[in-house]
Amino acid sequence: MVKDMWDMIIPIIMIVASNCFYHIFSKSTPQGINAFATLMITYLTATIITGIFFILFVKPENVLFELEKINWASIGLGITIIGLEAGYIFAYRSGWQVNTAPLIANTCLAIALIVIGALLYKENITIKQLAGIAICLIGIVMINF
Repeated sequence: MVKDMWDMIIPIIMIVASNCFYHIFSKSTPQGINAFATLMITYLTATIITGIFFILFVKPENVLFELEKINWASIGLGITIIGLEAGYIFAYRSGWQVNTAPLIANTCLAIALIVIGALLYKENITIKQLAGIAICLIGIVMINF
């Protein structure tokens, strides 16, 4: 039971910690640099680090087997991440604050994912979720006024 709890908590801690640093680094990107130049270095760094992890965590005889399992989602995720990264850099450059931009973006994201979950994955939308959407929308209005 305790192991299962940690299996669920540790990824959330990783996500929250990584997101905190993500926004600190995005906000710290120099104003004058081309956003795609900085993203190129970002992805070069990510490529090297993930390559090292891949080598460390996959037995040499399984490398090709693991690579054969990759599908279109990996390419789509790469393209999507560029939009996410560039979007935040542009948001911060346009004057959004680090304590507001992610809150608004993630609130809108949560609402969109409720709809996507229902349409694509046949997940149920509950009364609690609808109430949550209403509260989120009220929160967005309150933050902006």
